[in-house]
Amino acid sequence: MGVRLAAVLCVKEMLQQSLKSNRSSLASDIPKKGYFTVYVGETEKRFVVPIAYLQDPMFQSLLHKAEEEYGFDHPRGLLRVPCNEDTFTIITSQIIVTNEQSPRFLNPTSNYMPTLVSGHRSKKFVACVSQPMPLLSLANPSSPAGHEMLLLRSTSVFRSVSRRISTVRMAAISTSGEKGASPVGQVQLPPSPPPVQVAKRLENFKTTIFTQMSLLAIKHGAINLGQGFPNFDGPEFVKEAAIEAIKEGKNQYARGYGVPELNSAIAERFKKDTGLQVNPEKEVTVTSGCTEAIAATILGLINPGDEVVLFAPFYDSYLATLSMAGAEVKSVTLCPPDFAVPLDELKSVVTKKTRAIMINTPHNPTGKMFSREELEVIASLCIENDILVFTDEVYDKLAFEAEHISIASLPGMYERTVTMNSLGKTFSLTGWKIGWAVAPPHLTWGFRQAHSFLTFSTSTPMQWAASVALRAADTYYEELKRDYLAKKAILVEGLKAAGFIVYPSSGTYFVMVDHTPFGFENDITFCEYLITEVGVVAIPTSVFYLNPEEGKSLVRFTFCKDEHTLRAAMKLACFALRPSIASATATLIVTPMKQINIANVSADS
Repeated sequence: MGVRLAAVLCVKEMLQQSLKSNRSSLASDIPKKGYFTVYVGETEKRFVVPIAYLQDPMFQSLLHKAEEEYGFDHPRGLLRVPCNEDTFTIITSQIIVTNEQSPRFLNPTSNYMPTLVSGHRSKKFVACVSQPMPLLSLANPSSPAGHEMLLLRSTSVFRSVSRRISTVRMAAISTSGEKGASPVGQVQLPPSPPPVQVAKRLENFKTTIFTQMSLLAIKHGAINLGQGFPNFDGPEFVKEAAIEAIKEGKNQYARGYGVPELNSAIAERFKKDTGLQVNPEKEVTVTSGCTEAIAATILGLINPGDEVVLFAPFYDSYLATLSMAGAEVKSVTLCPPDFAVPLDELKSVVTKKTRAIMINTPHNPTGKMFSREELEVIASLCIENDILVFTDEVYDKLAFEAEHISIASLPGMYERTVTMNSLGKTFSLTGWKIGWAVAPPHLTWGFRQAHSFLTFSTSTPMQWAASVALRAADTYYEELKRDYLAKKAILVEGLKAAGFIVYPSSGTYFVMVDHTPFGFENDITFCEYLITEVGVVAIPTSVFYLNPEEGKSLVRFTFCKDEHTLRAAMKLACFALRPSIASATATLIVTPMKQINIANVSADS
């Protein structure tokens, strides 16, 4: 209550001071019917201010003073006054003018858009903008045609609207100075949807960046080189095995820890890859994709307050699941150009309180492969400090310029390691969601306890087909590497030709690049531009760091697409992004996508 009252008094004081000091000079500019209403949280106290004062230098200086004193934030011309944890006041600098004796909104055919309202928690926004199109497509489909109140169902949609217009002004209407006018605050707004509810352990996590970028790709018809799913199908012999399993009636719940045939196939492959013999019944667990294996590992083996070390940038599922487990997360950053592990920094981060280290090799998103030297240092730290290792090796068959080494194969490490893998990346069947974990019995116990209450079991016919896939001849993996090397060459050459700084990628089907030659402020801004104006999708990597600043110059492209798609995307990138070096600083020559005749972009030229 104290903070709320302070906010009310602060705003009131600012308005009174501004009125006193500027009454004479601004009198001629004050509209007779247009006012701005200041809303302070959920309180009923509101102040009505003539428009002209809002853009007055004195008033603006008072806003800055309030920011310094109360920690207010006013990006893009907005001042947010925190009244409590969930309630904010928005003060802005413009208002539409009311007409007649009751408030109404200007005709949408004028320079203003119908009012947009978004409800989230206790927040409400009323926006009046000067560029109405193409915002109508973002309105609630249930809004009647021509309706002047368009309800936006989430703040994420509101922010999307805000980014796509040149000027956003939050508006409120009052005619309290006129006889017979509606009282301040009586303007009827559409009911807001119920506030979004989420547990505190997940409140800092948004829709995944992969979903956001893929939705933008669909909306703008862009070529998706962002999310790591192939645009071609998996091998016929694996799909036929799934069909046969369905026809044979293998369609009911499978054993919780896996179909026996698949458990055995995983154990066979693990021995071939690492030289380690494991018991398929006691040390192999089948999961719904590697993401579930990650969740079961963390939730089954990590206690609240345990320290876990990650290598940044990291797959976003790691941090979210560790948050659900209540873990304390530390990170060690892998830096370009080679993304080598800073071994001295790692040694300083690891302590007796460290419960586990998470490894991903080959590494998403950098394409780095952990060297034997790096793995041996990690192993020695784990043995010395009794630390577990959780290793995500879903790209182990996509190792190009270096040898894949599983840390479980190093002396003394199998007993403290959970090795996770999946079918989707190697066999281009990401939608099947077949994953697994290999661990000694004493770690498998906790893993299976969590797995039992996450998914219990995984698709039965797909498991039978996966057992066939894992017994594929070595020629399959050799051909897979050849195909991906050819695709990688197309992407890397195209990115270099477009002007990116391209970093080496020894494994996975990802390539990391530096976008700074093009002059954009950060990776998210660049990727949004790339989608909307160039027609190509990449993934901003700042979301994969504890400190987003460390990744703001980097974006990730994937080459798990057919060669025609890769060539078409690189042609678009070269047309739109090719820089011209006029001096020591690169000057970007931009050709928006709408000015490029896509029909003339030959994928083979």
